[in-house]
Amino acid sequence: MNEKRPVIWIHCSSLGEFEQGLPVAEQLKKTYSTHFILITFFSPSGYSVQKNNLVANYISYLPMDSKKNASKFIQIVQPKLTIFIKYEFWHYYLDALNTKNIPTLLVSAIFRKEQVFFKSYGQFYQKILSNFSYFFVQDDASKLLLESIGFNKNIAITGDTRFDRVLEIANQFKPNNIIEKFCNKDLIIIAGSTWSEDDKALHHFSIANKDIKFIIAPHEIEKERLNECLQFYPDAILYSNYQIAITENSNKSYRTLVIDNMGMLSSLYRYANIAFIGGGFTEEGVHNTLEAAVYGVPVVFGPVYDKYLEAINLIEIGGAFTAFDLFELEIIFNDLLSDHQKRKTAGTAALQFVVDQSGSTNKIMDYIQENRLLTK
Repeated sequence: MNEKRPVIWIHCSSLGEFEQGLPVAEQLKKTYSTHFILITFFSPSGYSVQKNNLVANYISYLPMDSKKNASKFIQIVQPKLTIFIKYEFWHYYLDALNTKNIPTLLVSAIFRKEQVFFKSYGQFYQKILSNFSYFFVQDDASKLLLESIGFNKNIAITGDTRFDRVLEIANQFKPNNIIEKFCNKDLIIIAGSTWSEDDKALHHFSIANKDIKFIIAPHEIEKERLNECLQFYPDAILYSNYQIAITENSNKSYRTLVIDNMGMLSSLYRYANIAFIGGGFTEEGVHNTLEAAVYGVPVVFGPVYDKYLEAINLIEIGGAFTAFDLFELEIIFNDLLSDHQKRKTAGTAALQFVVDQSGSTNKIMDYIQENRLLTK
């Protein structure tokens, strides 16, 4: 890399962190148009989907964390500002950035007392944190935890940039004629980012309720996983095959549409009467609830959500509902589907929550500009 323009380096682990960092990257691109934006990934799931995203001048993997790799990478890139997203704590890279006095920000960070930083033996990991110039955290609890280990002057509670991102996506919504034809004014449950455990929980309800249509967007779209979805749900067809069926004027009716591509989900929720978010019936926990909430849709998910602040908050304000098992899931679905006003009230609460929590990106940009991090 032989770049003469000043470099802004943004690192995100995977696709979810990229979505969090994207609003900041877009604002940096607008405000500092003469700068070069580099985005790096750790996970193939992020890089493979976003490797051609035009917000960055260059997108690549980040070499493994070692003293040699970190020193060489930073010598080549020479960033003027580095931004890590949420959970990224790379010891040698952060140490090298600090040694070079390069401002390094942690954005949309969230901390929990169970993390090693806050243990009696966590001094080494606390030193890793000391390499950050500033922390932009999501909530009061994270700020208090950092203060408990001596970080008192370089923290701001700015919330989660994902709220800004989902609002931006919703504002750019474009109708999908194929999805509209499938929905045909019927009641629609859209299940996004599902795993096998989620589909198993939905299976009985989908069989028993013939007046409800389903759109399923599995978390992974390998052939085996797509075939599994086709077996789980009644009268199911892949999205790509449904496109062909429409052009051939097929008269066969379908009750379930299985999405076999990446990138559609965030706009699909616009067509839902109820959004079911996958992951809550797995050990990893529920996926992105905000993508659905922003469209004013009631959100439902399984019991594993305790690590996700937005899911907790959505339940507290009545915009989301959680089910312990498939029986409770069916009770929630039946309750919402039979009561239009209850769906509307929950959806309105969900949307208002997203609107109220937005603005994190502007706060981060204000800090960068007020402290002249890119004009020195």
